[in-house]
Amino acid sequence: MDNRQAIGSWLSGPRAAMEEAGADFGYRGEQLGLPEHGPGSIARPGRRIGALAVDWGLCLLIAYGLFTDGYDARTGNWALLVFLVLSVLTVGTLGFTPGKRLFGLRVVALDTGTVRPLRGLLRSVLLCLAVPALVWDRDGRGLHDRLARTVEIRV
Repeated sequence: MDNRQAIGSWLSGPRAAMEEAGADFGYRGEQLGLPEHGPGSIARPGRRIGALAVDWGLCLLIAYGLFTDGYDARTGNWALLVFLVLSVLTVGTLGFTPGKRLFGLRVVALDTGTVRPLRGLLRSVLLCLAVPALVWDRDGRGLHDRLARTVEIRV
């Protein structure tokens, strides 16, 4: 192995390095019984981040317009509270936020297929803590999804 291969395997991550060595991980969502592509497959990170950006922008706009007199540090705190309420109400009842709907995503429970309000509350609180959302498993689900037993899929 030359230096370019060693650096390339480090940059692409441990999964790619293991796949080059011959390990077969399957596709994302295979262990959950989800299809590889199309509707019902695991949502990709780009769509998830885009939906989060739309939701956060909407919450900032609401916080700016209703709770603060101009943009300051309090606006971000109010936006986080609005985001929590928005996420609990929409994911816990409909299965999606406005951003997720715009990007064609939906949150479903692994066992029942619909997210109950209590499960939506747990997922939303963990998402607002940020760290659980940054820790992913091999299926691309964040720790907040694993603990709430949910998965974000494409519609």
